[in-house]
Amino acid sequence: MQETMAEHLAIKPRDLGTSIKAGSGRRFDRKNRLLFYNRTFKIICISSAAFVCLILFSILYFMFQTGIMTFRYVSPIEFFFSSNWSPETETYGAFLFIFGTFALTALTLLISVPISILVAVFLAEMAPKWLRGLLRPVLDMLVGIPSVVYGFLGLTILLPLMRDMTGRDMTDGILAAAIVLSIMILPTIARISDDAITAVPEKYRNASYALGATRFQTIFKVIIPAARSGIMYAVILGMARAIGETMAVVMVIGNTPQLADALFKPTSVLTSNIVMQIANVPFDSTWNYALYMMGFLLLLISLIMIIVVRLFQRKGAHE
Repeated sequence: MQETMAEHLAIKPRDLGTSIKAGSGRRFDRKNRLLFYNRTFKIICISSAAFVCLILFSILYFMFQTGIMTFRYVSPIEFFFSSNWSPETETYGAFLFIFGTFALTALTLLISVPISILVAVFLAEMAPKWLRGLLRPVLDMLVGIPSVVYGFLGLTILLPLMRDMTGRDMTDGILAAAIVLSIMILPTIARISDDAITAVPEKYRNASYALGATRFQTIFKVIIPAARSGIMYAVILGMARAIGETMAVVMVIGNTPQLADALFKPTSVLTSNIVMQIANVPFDSTWNYALYMMGFLLLLISLIMIIVVRLFQRKGAHE
């Protein structure tokens, strides 16, 4: 009986080899499966990135290919440097729209950037904790409001208010559009600048106070310079949104093809001109090609803004 039990409990060398082979096979199969999943996931990620890049370059190529046909009928000098836009007489000078776009963006930044930085400084350095916890979600909510809402409020509230204050019959123009855009991009610039200022190490503040600097000197001579790259990142993002904004601008700028040489003069920019005219334009026409060239210019400006943002981001990370 004891011999029989010993025989059953004994492990034969042949059975031991079989079990080792089976175990190693299971380990080998699991390793292959993990390797297959990792390679598949890597291929999917690379394919997705390549697909996104393909879409981007396809859009740029299509816009450029269609827009460049403008110069078959209009010289580049006339298109870029003439302010005479009259499709009825086959004259397509886009200088007034290009100038209006940059003038509107510059005026918007002139209004919004100082206010945004002051708001960010207040949130990061001066506001009590309870107020900071209240204002930050409010700014985040303001970022998500659709642009058409800002434009509608500008049309129904801002323009009548400006008429009452100035005594003018018409207040549509670059100033009204700049005020609306400033309100739109202010939360974006303020929140990102707030994060940049908050990220400044506490030792900078302590060192400044230890040297006898006041709170004002510490903020504007130590903290803001230290957060410069993040603030510039916020400003460029706000500028990119201001350049590409359409509906809010259309509602308050006046949409008149004339040079923006006065704050209360109705004018037009690249985005508003495209929106107002694209529906009535035959596809195979110089007029349509000119609008496509304007769209390509907007894409090019946005692409340059993205590149600049990446450069500032890399510089900030390096610092």
